[in-house]
Amino acid sequence: MRSGARPGGRDPLKLGAAFDRLKTERGWEMPIAVGGVTGRWPEVVGPEIAQHCEPEGYDERERVLTVRCDSTAWATQLRLLAPQLLVRLNGELGSGTVKLLKVKGPSGPPRTPGQWRAPGSKGPGDTYG
Repeated sequence: MRSGARPGGRDPLKLGAAFDRLKTERGWEMPIAVGGVTGRWPEVVGPEIAQHCEPEGYDERERVLTVRCDSTAWATQLRLLAPQLLVRLNGELGSGTVKLLKVKGPSGPPRTPGQWRAPGSKGPGDTYG
């Protein structure tokens, strides 16, 4: 069904074509692509890394993917592997989609001062980075 004698912008579209047009018009290609990779994280980075590190967020403006690791040792290992992972991620997403991999260690328990806690003491620095 068409709106006139010739094809135009008001003609009905198939759902896939309408979605592709919408994501292009709104500039959603990159966030959707990154979301697809985070959904397939074990396939992209490998099962061993995926077991200890997971994507936490993506800053579209800066093109930074933030990854949280379950230990400081894995955070260090992932920082060493970052150049290879950036190549693999940009191969999946398109060149320049991820410029920086920001690696975070495990988050510790909330630091609320208790009755017997000295002000300014942070606790074990080796565990929570």
